[in-house]
Amino acid sequence: MSSRACIAKRRIQNPTCSLSRLVFSTVTSSQSQAYSSSTHRSTHLSITSTSQLHRSNTLLCTCHLTSTFPITPIFTTYSATRNHRYTTTTAMSDTDDQIPEIILKTRQAASGKTGESVEPRQTLPTEDMEPDPSKSIPLPPNRQKLIDDVIALYSCQPTVERVARYAPACVYDDQFVYANDRYKMAGQWFGLPKLFPKSENLGYEITKNDDTLIQFKNKQRWSFHLISKQATINALVSLELDPATKDSDFPLILYHKDQANEKDYSHEGFGFKFKKFQADIVSGLMSQKEVKYFKGDENAAKEPVKKYGSGTAQAPLEKNL
Repeated sequence: MSSRACIAKRRIQNPTCSLSRLVFSTVTSSQSQAYSSSTHRSTHLSITSTSQLHRSNTLLCTCHLTSTFPITPIFTTYSATRNHRYTTTTAMSDTDDQIPEIILKTRQAASGKTGESVEPRQTLPTEDMEPDPSKSIPLPPNRQKLIDDVIALYSCQPTVERVARYAPACVYDDQFVYANDRYKMAGQWFGLPKLFPKSENLGYEITKNDDTLIQFKNKQRWSFHLISKQATINALVSLELDPATKDSDFPLILYHKDQANEKDYSHEGFGFKFKKFQADIVSGLMSQKEVKYFKGDENAAKEPVKKYGSGTAQAPLEKNL
């Protein structure tokens, strides 16, 4: 592929740092498009001229990008590390809407840690997770608002701001879904009302509020299309928070586990392959702009899925219930 003349705008925090992701805007006579390069691709960058903008502490670089892979437009991008961020003013490629500010802000606020690295695991003394709201541990306002948003998501009331409660590199893990970034999470939450016309929360009980972990028993009643029957499910929900935002006004979730019986998940076998496969493809099949806003999060850092062999391996008994 021939070289492309590009302009890269980077906020300087450590001039010697290596680039994990950098946004390039290809300049043409009629339009600019946003492109991304990542360290795992074969890309070469050469800076041909620079201009220091002292007031904004920004370095404006005119660059040439030579790549051995086809560059494709993206919605936005962000650094994989919290200390090295890059800013853009990009529009989505297939809609005229700008990416909501809450998505961009949470990308900057996230620590860059992966959900896989903080997975909570436990076995339970019983599969009966019936909540008793009268015994619920009180939460500070910032965490209570987080729980309110999670309950609203369970209740088929997704919004961009509620899905933005998850860190870009999050993991969601339950009986039916293993989604390992926020773009996949958006597809799940915005797809839920298409599967269930109604979901009603019948109560929850906060059982743990640690430094980065919130756990609660949750009772949810699900209604189905075409049939009059309903299903009520009790589960233990574990929310592992991003350490960079755990005390902020808008804490982000790094790992969300919904455990419906006493055993944890082994992440093996056909059942796991199916729940990961469906999570991998759903977002790409959805046309909702609210889902597409999160497209850039599919590039979030990931680690290989941790496999355990059984639902009890590396899962100590949780007695504080």
